[in-house]
Amino acid sequence: MYFDIHVHTIISPCSKLEVNEVLEQAGTKGLDGVCITDHNTMEIRNYLREGIQPNGLCVIFGMEYATANGDYLIFGPFENIPSGLSDQLLLERVYKAGGIAIAAHPFRTGRSCREPVFLEKNCCALEIINGRNIEFENLRARQAARKYNLTECGGSDAHTLEELGRVTTCINYPVRSRKDLIFSVKNNLCTAQWNICNFSKPNVNLFTHHMGCHYISIVPGYLKTKQQ
Repeated sequence: MYFDIHVHTIISPCSKLEVNEVLEQAGTKGLDGVCITDHNTMEIRNYLREGIQPNGLCVIFGMEYATANGDYLIFGPFENIPSGLSDQLLLERVYKAGGIAIAAHPFRTGRSCREPVFLEKNCCALEIINGRNIEFENLRARQAARKYNLTECGGSDAHTLEELGRVTTCINYPVRSRKDLIFSVKNNLCTAQWNICNFSKPNVNLFTHHMGCHYISIVPGYLKTKQQ
């Protein structure tokens, strides 16, 4: 299943992406699901029901929680989590509640996470591809995920319709609920990929086909085509 796990709607003041645009257009971008991760809120629950929508799209509620030492995509029973927690307190709270915390754009200049947290069990995953990062920032995240044996996820960090689905997390497990997503990330059933439906970058070598779209991994060199 292909998910964009990092999507901001107009609930986030910095986003121009309407909720109905996500619901109506995600499928055209080859997505099976999206995670709504507005800044420091799960207010999306007041706009629609979580889970499988009438058109078959799976919508999962989370949030992007900002700390003084980086941002985290959190999923679990956090509708009423207080703001202003430190990264350490946030990660401890997420772990004890049975949820997951994914380090968002962990090496982005000015919004990076503290690398020591990756040594702890409370942070189980990294966003190794973020659609708004420069390539070097994504490369550092990929290296850290492999160094610390963390689940590798990807998200567009969409704030506009054009960005939606630019990056996906491919999940090797049927996700129909928040619980399913948490299980998949905890058990390392994910890989991160660019989605050529919203892609303009050169030097790619793997194309796989899904719902009319193509997913690619970045490596220098040549172009090689493969159907899935």
